Amino acid sequence: MDTLCMILQLIASLSLLVIVHEFGHFIAARAFKMRVEKFYLFFNPWFTIFKYKPKNSETEYGLGWLPLGGYVKIAGMVDESMDKEMLKREPQPWEYRSKPAWQRLCVSVAGILFNFITAVIIYAGICYSWGDSYLPLKNLNDGFVFSETAKRAGFQDGDMLRKADGKTLETYGEDMFRSIIDAKSVTVTRDGKEVEITMPENFMDSIMKYQDYIASYRIRFVIDSAITGSPCAIAGLQSGDSVVAIDGKEVFYSDCVNEFSKSAGKPVNLTLVRAGKSMTLQVTPDENGKIGAYVKTPKTELRKYTLLESIPAGIGKGVDKLTSYVSDFKYVFSAEGVKQMGGFASIASLYPSSFNWYAFWSITAFLSVILAFMNILPIPALDGGHAMFELYEIVFRKKPSEKFKEKAQMAGMMFLLFLMIYAQLNDVVRFLF
Repeated sequence: MDTLCMILQLIASLSLLVIVHEFGHFIAARAFKMRVEKFYLFFNPWFTIFKYKPKNSETEYGLGWLPLGGYVKIAGMVDESMDKEMLKREPQPWEYRSKPAWQRLCVSVAGILFNFITAVIIYAGICYSWGDSYLPLKNLNDGFVFSETAKRAGFQDGDMLRKADGKTLETYGEDMFRSIIDAKSVTVTRDGKEVEITMPENFMDSIMKYQDYIASYRIRFVIDSAITGSPCAIAGLQSGDSVVAIDGKEVFYSDCVNEFSKSAGKPVNLTLVRAGKSMTLQVTPDENGKIGAYVKTPKTELRKYTLLESIPAGIGKGVDKLTSYVSDFKYVFSAEGVKQMGGFASIASLYPSSFNWYAFWSITAFLSVILAFMNILPIPALDGGHAMFELYEIVFRKKPSEKFKEKAQMAGMMFLLFLMIYAQLNDVVRFLF
Protein backbone atom coordinates (compact mmCIF):
# COMPACT_ATOMS: atom_id res chain seq x y z
CA MET A 1 0.00 0.00 0.00
CA ASP A 2 2.91 2.36 0.71
CA THR A 3 4.28 1.83 -2.80
CA LEU A 4 0.84 2.27 -4.34
CA CYS A 5 0.37 5.56 -2.48
CA MET A 6 3.70 6.85 -3.83
CA ILE A 7 2.83 5.78 -7.40
CA LEU A 8 -0.60 7.41 -7.25
CA GLN A 9 0.93 10.67 -6.01
CA LEU A 10 3.43 10.60 -8.88
CA ILE A 11 0.68 10.00 -11.45
CA ALA A 12 -1.42 12.83 -9.96
CA SER A 13 1.50 15.28 -10.03
CA LEU A 14 2.59 14.42 -13.56
CA SER A 15 -0.98 14.48 -14.88
CA LEU A 16 -1.49 17.98 -13.47
CA LEU A 17 1.82 19.24 -14.84
CA VAL A 18 1.34 17.69 -18.27
CA ILE A 19 -2.13 19.26 -18.59
CA VAL A 20 -0.73 22.66 -17.54
CA HIS A 21 2.18 22.34 -19.97
CA GLU A 22 0.03 21.34 -22.94
CA PHE A 23 -2.58 23.96 -22.08
CA GLY A 24 0.20 26.56 -22.42
CA HIS A 25 0.83 25.42 -26.00
CA PHE A 26 -2.91 25.19 -26.66
CA ILE A 27 -3.78 28.69 -25.46
CA ALA A 28 -0.83 30.27 -27.30
CA ALA A 29 -1.73 28.47 -30.54
CA ARG A 30 -5.34 29.56 -30.30
CA ALA A 31 -4.28 33.14 -29.51
CA PHE A 32 -2.46 33.23 -32.87
CA LYS A 33 -5.41 31.56 -34.64
CA MET A 34 -3.65 28.24 -35.22
CA ARG A 35 -5.84 25.16 -35.44
CA VAL A 36 -5.32 22.64 -32.62
CA GLU A 37 -6.42 19.20 -33.77
CA LYS A 38 -5.80 17.18 -30.58
CA PHE A 39 -5.26 17.75 -26.86
CA TYR A 40 -4.25 14.54 -25.07
CA LEU A 41 -3.18 13.56 -21.60
CA PHE A 42 -0.78 10.59 -22.04
CA PHE A 43 0.16 9.16 -25.42
CA ASN A 44 -2.20 6.97 -27.43
CA PRO A 45 -0.34 4.73 -29.88
CA TRP A 46 -2.71 2.12 -31.42
CA PHE A 47 -5.72 2.97 -29.25
CA THR A 48 -7.29 5.60 -26.99
CA ILE A 49 -8.94 5.12 -23.59
CA PHE A 50 -11.26 8.10 -24.02
CA LYS A 51 -11.82 10.84 -26.57
CA TYR A 52 -14.34 13.61 -27.03
CA LYS A 53 -14.80 16.29 -29.67
CA PRO A 54 -17.29 19.02 -28.73
CA LYS A 55 -19.78 20.14 -31.33
CA ASN A 56 -18.40 22.83 -33.65
CA SER A 57 -14.93 22.38 -32.13
CA GLU A 58 -11.75 21.81 -34.15
CA THR A 59 -10.08 20.02 -31.23
CA GLU A 60 -10.38 16.41 -30.09
CA TYR A 61 -9.73 15.92 -26.37
CA GLY A 62 -8.59 12.53 -25.13
CA LEU A 63 -6.88 10.27 -22.63
CA GLY A 64 -4.17 7.95 -23.86
CA TRP A 65 -2.95 4.76 -22.20
CA LEU A 66 0.83 5.37 -22.15
CA PRO A 67 1.62 7.68 -19.18
CA LEU A 68 4.81 9.21 -20.53
CA GLY A 69 3.49 12.73 -21.01
CA GLY A 70 0.91 14.29 -23.28
CA TYR A 71 0.63 16.39 -26.41
CA VAL A 72 -1.30 18.93 -28.40
CA LYS A 73 -1.34 18.36 -32.14
CA ILE A 74 -1.16 21.72 -33.89
CA ALA A 75 -2.03 21.78 -37.59
CA GLY A 76 1.03 22.25 -39.79
CA MET A 77 3.60 21.33 -37.14
CA VAL A 78 5.91 18.30 -37.32
CA ASP A 79 5.94 17.13 -33.71
CA GLU A 80 6.36 13.87 -31.79
CA SER A 81 3.42 12.37 -33.71
CA MET A 82 5.63 12.54 -36.85
CA ASP A 83 2.53 13.23 -38.94
CA LYS A 84 3.97 14.41 -42.30
CA GLU A 85 0.84 14.18 -44.43
CA MET A 86 0.25 17.92 -44.18
CA LEU A 87 3.65 18.57 -45.83
CA LYS A 88 2.18 17.20 -49.07
CA ARG A 89 -0.39 20.02 -49.11
CA GLU A 90 -0.07 23.74 -49.63
CA PRO A 91 0.27 25.65 -46.32
CA GLN A 92 -3.04 26.88 -44.95
CA PRO A 93 -3.44 30.19 -43.08
CA TRP A 94 -4.47 28.39 -39.84
CA GLU A 95 -1.37 26.17 -39.79
CA TYR A 96 1.66 26.51 -37.56
CA ARG A 97 4.05 26.60 -40.53
CA SER A 98 2.19 29.56 -42.06
CA LYS A 99 2.66 31.84 -39.05
CA PRO A 100 5.55 34.28 -38.45
CA ALA A 101 8.58 32.84 -36.66
CA TRP A 102 8.01 34.95 -33.54
CA GLN A 103 4.49 33.56 -33.13
CA ARG A 104 5.75 30.00 -33.55
CA LEU A 105 8.44 30.75 -30.97
CA CYS A 106 5.80 31.93 -28.51
CA VAL A 107 3.84 28.71 -28.99
CA SER A 108 6.99 26.61 -28.47
CA VAL A 109 7.93 28.22 -25.16
CA ALA A 110 4.39 28.70 -23.80
CA GLY A 111 4.31 25.27 -22.14
CA ILE A 112 7.65 25.94 -20.45
CA LEU A 113 6.42 29.30 -19.19
CA PHE A 114 3.18 27.79 -17.88
CA ASN A 115 5.12 25.15 -15.94
CA PHE A 116 7.32 27.75 -14.29
CA ILE A 117 4.33 29.96 -13.46
CA THR A 118 2.61 26.90 -11.96
CA ALA A 119 5.65 26.25 -9.75
CA VAL A 120 5.61 29.87 -8.57
CA ILE A 121 1.88 29.69 -7.78
CA ILE A 122 2.34 26.46 -5.80
CA TYR A 123 5.32 27.86 -3.87
CA ALA A 124 3.32 30.99 -3.08
CA GLY A 125 0.47 28.81 -1.84
CA ILE A 126 2.88 26.81 0.33
CA CYS A 127 4.30 30.01 1.84
CA TYR A 128 0.83 31.32 2.59
CA SER A 129 -0.57 28.04 3.98
CA TRP A 130 2.38 26.60 5.86
CA GLY A 131 4.97 29.37 6.03
CA ASP A 132 8.68 28.75 5.70
CA SER A 133 10.27 26.52 8.34
CA TYR A 134 14.06 26.65 8.65
CA LEU A 135 16.82 25.66 11.06
CA PRO A 136 19.35 28.42 11.85
CA LEU A 137 22.92 27.23 12.31
CA LYS A 138 23.06 29.35 15.48
CA ASN A 139 20.69 26.78 17.04
CA LEU A 140 23.20 23.97 16.47
CA ASN A 141 25.81 24.10 19.22
CA ASP A 142 27.46 20.68 18.96
CA GLY A 143 28.85 20.87 15.45
CA PHE A 144 28.42 18.27 12.72
CA VAL A 145 29.08 14.62 12.01
CA PHE A 146 30.76 14.21 8.62
CA SER A 147 30.79 11.39 6.09
CA GLU A 148 34.00 9.55 5.22
CA THR A 149 34.12 11.43 1.91
CA ALA A 150 33.91 14.77 3.72
CA LYS A 151 36.56 13.66 6.22
CA ARG A 152 38.93 12.85 3.37
CA ALA A 153 38.40 16.43 2.18
CA GLY A 154 39.59 17.70 5.58
CA PHE A 155 36.47 17.97 7.77
CA GLN A 156 36.38 16.50 11.28
CA ASP A 157 33.48 15.46 13.47
CA GLY A 158 32.56 18.36 15.72
CA ASP A 159 33.49 21.04 13.18
CA MET A 160 30.97 23.89 13.04
CA LEU A 161 30.30 25.08 9.49
CA ARG A 162 30.71 28.85 9.22
CA LYS A 163 31.49 30.11 5.70
CA ALA A 164 31.71 28.99 2.07
CA ASP A 165 34.04 31.12 -0.05
CA GLY A 166 33.83 33.80 2.62
CA LYS A 167 30.01 33.92 2.62
CA THR A 168 28.42 33.21 6.00
CA LEU A 169 26.32 30.07 6.20
CA GLU A 170 23.13 30.82 8.12
CA THR A 171 20.64 27.96 7.76
CA TYR A 172 20.93 24.19 7.67
CA GLY A 173 19.64 22.54 4.53
CA GLU A 174 19.91 22.14 0.79
CA ASP A 175 21.24 25.65 0.10
CA MET A 176 23.97 25.25 2.71
CA PHE A 177 25.18 21.97 1.22
CA ARG A 178 25.07 23.37 -2.31
CA SER A 179 27.22 26.32 -1.16
CA ILE A 180 29.73 23.86 0.29
CA ILE A 181 29.82 21.70 -2.85
CA ASP A 182 30.36 24.72 -5.12
CA ALA A 183 32.91 26.41 -2.83
CA LYS A 184 36.66 26.50 -3.31
CA SER A 185 37.17 26.81 0.44
CA VAL A 186 35.02 26.28 3.52
CA THR A 187 35.64 27.84 6.92
CA VAL A 188 34.82 25.86 10.07
CA THR A 189 35.23 26.44 13.78
CA ARG A 190 37.33 23.68 15.37
CA ASP A 191 38.35 23.67 19.03
CA GLY A 192 37.50 27.35 19.26
CA LYS A 193 39.62 28.32 16.24
CA GLU A 194 38.72 29.09 12.64
CA VAL A 195 40.10 26.56 10.15
CA GLU A 196 39.93 26.96 6.37
CA ILE A 197 39.47 23.79 4.32
CA THR A 198 40.41 23.81 0.63
CA MET A 199 37.77 21.81 -1.22
CA PRO A 200 38.95 19.11 -3.66
CA GLU A 201 37.85 19.61 -7.26
CA ASN A 202 36.25 16.16 -7.46
CA PHE A 203 34.34 16.46 -4.19
CA MET A 204 30.85 16.08 -5.71
CA ASP A 205 32.00 13.18 -7.89
CA SER A 206 33.19 11.38 -4.76
CA ILE A 207 29.89 12.07 -2.98
CA MET A 208 27.99 10.56 -5.91
CA LYS A 209 30.41 7.65 -6.38
CA TYR A 210 30.07 6.45 -2.80
CA GLN A 211 26.41 7.57 -2.56
CA ASP A 212 27.50 9.47 0.51
CA TYR A 213 26.12 12.41 2.42
CA ILE A 214 28.18 15.45 3.43
CA ALA A 215 27.25 16.06 7.04
CA SER A 216 24.44 15.91 9.56
CA TYR A 217 24.11 18.09 12.60
CA ARG A 218 25.22 16.64 15.91
CA ILE A 219 22.96 16.88 18.97
CA ARG A 220 22.94 15.53 22.49
CA PHE A 221 20.50 12.79 23.50
CA VAL A 222 18.18 15.02 25.53
CA ILE A 223 14.99 13.35 26.76
CA ASP A 224 11.80 15.12 25.75
CA SER A 225 9.48 12.48 27.20
CA ALA A 226 9.47 8.77 28.05
CA ILE A 227 6.90 6.23 26.86
CA THR A 228 5.00 4.74 29.80
CA GLY A 229 6.41 1.33 30.75
CA SER A 230 9.42 1.69 28.44
CA PRO A 231 13.02 0.91 29.50
CA CYS A 232 13.57 4.66 29.67
CA ALA A 233 10.69 5.17 32.11
CA ILE A 234 11.60 2.11 34.18
CA ALA A 235 15.19 3.36 34.55
CA GLY A 236 13.91 6.70 35.88
CA LEU A 237 14.99 9.01 33.06
CA GLN A 238 13.09 12.29 33.02
CA SER A 239 12.28 15.06 30.58
CA GLY A 240 15.29 17.33 30.23
CA ASP A 241 17.89 14.68 31.08
CA SER A 242 20.91 14.95 28.78
CA VAL A 243 22.82 11.72 28.14
CA VAL A 244 26.50 12.64 27.83
CA ALA A 245 28.19 9.22 28.11
CA ILE A 246 27.48 5.49 27.84
CA ASP A 247 29.67 3.18 29.92
CA GLY A 248 32.05 6.11 30.40
CA LYS A 249 32.38 6.98 26.70
CA GLU A 250 31.21 10.43 25.55
CA VAL A 251 28.29 10.19 23.17
CA PHE A 252 25.92 12.24 21.05
CA TYR A 253 22.50 11.26 19.70
CA SER A 254 23.74 9.12 16.78
CA ASP A 255 26.20 7.33 19.08
CA CYS A 256 23.39 6.55 21.54
CA VAL A 257 21.23 5.05 18.81
CA ASN A 258 24.11 2.80 17.71
CA GLU A 259 25.01 1.78 21.26
CA PHE A 260 21.42 0.95 22.20
CA SER A 261 21.06 -1.12 19.03
CA LYS A 262 24.22 -3.11 19.82
CA SER A 263 23.15 -3.58 23.45
CA ALA A 264 19.64 -4.95 22.86
CA GLY A 265 18.58 -6.80 26.02
CA LYS A 266 21.79 -5.87 27.86
CA PRO A 267 22.12 -3.17 30.55
CA VAL A 268 24.21 -0.06 29.85
CA ASN A 269 25.28 2.69 32.22
CA LEU A 270 24.20 6.20 31.22
CA THR A 271 25.98 9.29 32.50
CA LEU A 272 23.56 12.15 32.28
CA VAL A 273 23.14 15.73 33.35
CA ARG A 274 19.95 16.63 35.23
CA ALA A 275 19.36 20.22 36.38
CA GLY A 276 23.07 20.94 36.09
CA LYS A 277 24.16 17.91 38.12
CA SER A 278 25.86 14.75 36.83
CA MET A 279 24.45 11.32 37.71
CA THR A 280 24.47 7.72 36.49
CA LEU A 281 21.52 5.46 35.70
CA GLN A 282 21.33 1.97 34.24
CA VAL A 283 18.95 1.20 31.37
CA THR A 284 18.33 -2.02 29.43
CA PRO A 285 17.31 -1.47 25.78
CA ASP A 286 14.50 -3.74 24.55
CA GLU A 287 14.96 -6.57 22.05
CA ASN A 288 14.83 -4.02 19.21
CA GLY A 289 17.59 -1.89 20.71
CA LYS A 290 15.18 0.89 21.76
CA ILE A 291 14.71 2.57 25.14
CA GLY A 292 11.34 4.21 24.40
CA ALA A 293 12.28 7.87 24.62
CA TYR A 294 11.32 10.89 22.54
CA VAL A 295 14.31 13.17 22.00
CA LYS A 296 14.36 16.96 21.82
CA THR A 297 15.33 18.23 18.39
CA PRO A 298 16.96 21.56 17.49
CA LYS A 299 14.59 24.51 17.50
CA THR A 300 13.39 25.46 14.05
CA GLU A 301 12.01 28.87 13.20
CA LEU A 302 8.91 29.63 11.17
CA ARG A 303 8.27 32.61 8.97
CA LYS A 304 4.62 33.25 8.15
CA TYR A 305 3.49 35.18 5.07
CA THR A 306 0.45 37.26 4.36
CA LEU A 307 -1.30 36.72 1.04
CA LEU A 308 0.57 39.65 -0.54
CA GLU A 309 3.91 38.61 0.96
CA SER A 310 3.50 35.05 -0.33
CA ILE A 311 3.57 36.19 -3.98
CA PRO A 312 7.15 37.56 -4.06
CA ALA A 313 8.19 34.72 -1.74
CA GLY A 314 6.79 32.20 -4.24
CA ILE A 315 8.59 33.92 -7.13
CA GLY A 316 11.82 33.87 -5.13
CA LYS A 317 11.49 30.17 -4.34
CA GLY A 318 10.72 29.35 -7.96
CA VAL A 319 13.75 31.27 -9.21
CA ASP A 320 15.99 29.74 -6.50
CA LYS A 321 14.88 26.20 -7.37
CA LEU A 322 15.43 26.82 -11.07
CA THR A 323 18.89 28.33 -10.66
CA SER A 324 19.86 25.57 -8.21
CA TYR A 325 18.72 22.86 -10.60
CA VAL A 326 20.53 24.49 -13.52
CA SER A 327 23.66 24.68 -11.37
CA ASP A 328 23.39 21.00 -10.40
CA PHE A 329 22.69 19.92 -13.99
CA LYS A 330 26.39 20.07 -14.84
CA TYR A 331 26.96 16.96 -12.72
CA VAL A 332 24.80 14.93 -15.12
CA PHE A 333 27.67 15.08 -17.62
CA SER A 334 30.19 13.53 -15.22
CA ALA A 335 30.90 9.79 -15.14
CA GLU A 336 29.33 9.45 -11.71
CA GLY A 337 26.44 11.78 -12.53
CA VAL A 338 25.30 9.58 -15.43
CA LYS A 339 25.11 6.62 -13.05
CA GLN A 340 22.81 8.59 -10.74
CA MET A 341 20.18 9.22 -13.42
CA GLY A 342 16.84 7.85 -12.30
CA GLY A 343 13.50 7.06 -13.86
CA PHE A 344 9.94 6.94 -12.62
CA ALA A 345 10.78 4.74 -9.63
CA SER A 346 13.35 7.28 -8.41
CA ILE A 347 10.85 10.10 -8.79
CA ALA A 348 8.12 8.12 -7.02
CA SER A 349 10.50 7.51 -4.10
CA LEU A 350 10.53 11.26 -3.41
CA TYR A 351 6.94 11.05 -2.17
CA PRO A 352 6.05 9.99 1.39
CA SER A 353 4.49 6.54 1.86
CA SER A 354 1.37 8.15 3.33
CA PHE A 355 -0.32 11.14 1.71
CA ASN A 356 0.67 14.57 2.95
CA TRP A 357 -0.53 17.78 1.28
CA TYR A 358 2.62 19.77 2.09
CA ALA A 359 4.93 17.10 0.68
CA PHE A 360 2.71 16.55 -2.37
CA TRP A 361 2.63 20.22 -3.34
CA SER A 362 6.33 20.76 -2.58
CA ILE A 363 7.38 17.86 -4.81
CA THR A 364 4.88 18.85 -7.52
CA ALA A 365 6.28 22.38 -7.60
CA PHE A 366 9.84 21.07 -7.87
CA LEU A 367 8.86 18.68 -10.68
CA SER A 368 7.22 21.60 -12.47
CA VAL A 369 10.52 23.50 -12.33
CA ILE A 370 12.38 20.44 -13.65
CA LEU A 371 9.85 19.96 -16.45
CA ALA A 372 10.23 23.60 -17.48
CA PHE A 373 14.02 23.39 -17.55
CA MET A 374 14.24 20.03 -19.31
CA ASN A 375 11.85 21.17 -22.02
CA ILE A 376 13.83 24.30 -22.80
CA LEU A 377 16.96 22.27 -23.64
CA PRO A 378 17.76 22.70 -27.36
CA ILE A 379 17.08 19.07 -28.24
CA PRO A 380 14.87 18.33 -31.27
CA ALA A 381 11.58 16.73 -30.11
CA LEU A 382 11.56 18.99 -27.06
CA ASP A 383 10.09 22.49 -26.97
CA GLY A 384 13.62 23.88 -26.83
CA GLY A 385 14.39 22.15 -30.13
CA HIS A 386 11.44 23.83 -31.84
CA ALA A 387 12.43 27.16 -30.28
CA MET A 388 15.97 26.67 -31.60
CA PHE A 389 14.70 26.37 -35.17
CA GLU A 390 12.51 29.45 -34.78
CA LEU A 391 15.38 31.49 -33.33
CA TYR A 392 17.57 30.38 -36.25
CA GLU A 393 14.93 31.64 -38.66
CA ILE A 394 14.57 34.97 -36.83
CA VAL A 395 18.33 35.57 -36.76
CA PHE A 396 19.26 34.33 -40.26
CA ARG A 397 15.98 35.16 -42.03
CA LYS A 398 15.90 31.64 -43.41
CA LYS A 399 13.85 28.59 -42.50
CA PRO A 400 15.55 25.24 -41.94
CA SER A 401 14.18 22.78 -44.48
CA GLU A 402 11.25 20.61 -43.43
CA LYS A 403 13.34 17.56 -44.35
CA PHE A 404 16.11 18.65 -41.99
CA LYS A 405 13.65 19.33 -39.17
CA GLU A 406 12.02 15.95 -39.75
CA LYS A 407 15.35 14.12 -39.45
CA ALA A 408 16.37 16.21 -36.44
CA GLN A 409 13.03 15.44 -34.78
CA MET A 410 13.57 11.73 -35.30
CA ALA A 411 17.14 11.90 -33.97
CA GLY A 412 15.96 13.84 -30.91
CA MET A 413 13.22 11.31 -30.22
CA MET A 414 15.68 8.42 -30.45
CA PHE A 415 18.08 10.20 -28.08
CA LEU A 416 15.32 10.88 -25.54
CA LEU A 417 14.08 7.30 -25.82
CA PHE A 418 17.61 6.06 -25.11
CA LEU A 419 17.89 8.32 -22.04
CA MET A 420 14.50 7.16 -20.77
CA ILE A 421 15.40 3.47 -21.12
CA TYR A 422 18.79 4.06 -19.51
CA ALA A 423 17.19 5.87 -16.56
CA GLN A 424 14.65 3.07 -16.04
CA LEU A 425 17.44 0.44 -16.14
CA ASN A 426 19.35 2.46 -13.54
CA ASP A 427 16.28 2.24 -11.32
CA VAL A 428 16.08 -1.52 -11.78
CA VAL A 429 19.75 -1.95 -10.86
CA ARG A 430 19.44 0.46 -7.93
CA PHE A 431 16.34 -1.05 -6.37
CA LEU A 432 17.03 -4.74 -7.06
CA PHE A 433 20.76 -4.92 -6.50
